[in-house]
Amino acid sequence: MLLVKDENHNPPRNIAMDEYMLTGFTDQVARLWRNDKAVIIGRNQNAVEEIDMDFVREHDVTVVRRLSGGGAVFHDLGNICFTFVTPCGSSDFNNYAKFTAPIRDYLRTLGVQAELSGRNDLTVDGMKISGNAQTVQGGRIMHHGTLLFSLNFNDLVGALRPKDLKIQSKGIKSVRSRVTNIAAHLKTPMTVEQFQAGLEEYLLRSIPDLKPYTFTARDQQNIDRLVEQRYTNWDWNFGHSPACDIRHSERFDCGIVETALRLEEGHISQLTIYGDFFGIRDKAELEQRLCGVRYERAALEAALAPLGDQGLGEYISGITTGQFCELLLG
Repeated sequence: MLLVKDENHNPPRNIAMDEYMLTGFTDQVARLWRNDKAVIIGRNQNAVEEIDMDFVREHDVTVVRRLSGGGAVFHDLGNICFTFVTPCGSSDFNNYAKFTAPIRDYLRTLGVQAELSGRNDLTVDGMKISGNAQTVQGGRIMHHGTLLFSLNFNDLVGALRPKDLKIQSKGIKSVRSRVTNIAAHLKTPMTVEQFQAGLEEYLLRSIPDLKPYTFTARDQQNIDRLVEQRYTNWDWNFGHSPACDIRHSERFDCGIVETALRLEEGHISQLTIYGDFFGIRDKAELEQRLCGVRYERAALEAALAPLGDQGLGEYISGITTGQFCELLLG
């Protein structure tokens, strides 16, 4: 397994590096990294509804869409990110316990008792210190997560515009009340750089055959291409908010799922699915499957029947056909 060594703090480049580690390597890969101020949004989210656009412009916050699902997260240099890329076993997708185990183990060496909570969070004393997400391509899984060490919470609250539905479902009043910095729970103070170096040393000791690796010139060229083609591309990061006649949103166990659709002569002519859900297949395939379908339950169920609940779950992990139809119809 390779431990990539890279000191870059550029958000589009770091997200491109994650994709390159997933698609451009055959080795297992790990990386620790930090970003300058950024909002990193999930693959399936509507950017303009998740972000306070005035705030991010005024405060030079970069917005980048990642490959994995899940919700929007705020990064700054007080946040350490970790990425693991391995072959995807049959039980690896949504197995957050497996991939966060070395992180939790390291935190315990510092006297911080972190627990896996909900779908994909690490918490200390019930407050979030880490959010995690995954995606699968070509038989390989990429798991990446955040570690809030000394994050600026004022910038986090200013940049993110979470849906009321998401806040209410967690029984809290604001984003700020849900999160805490690891630094506040350490018995012995340290800097973010010391924390990251300690985590790197711990991984090198505890993961068999983990070896440092520096991207080659050819690697860097391939990453440059991804940055240009995808991660600095407005269409990828923002797209356009779809015109629609009907919009529904609901929170399921799998996360928030939102549908925006337009009807013409009683048939779906345009459908966009947003949310912080996870899936291993491109939601565009599901959207296209339902375009042209009559807007009533029997027709929707007939169009989805070939997928079954298992196939539908490859697009929206954990949702059933019945739940999805009820969401579409409101």
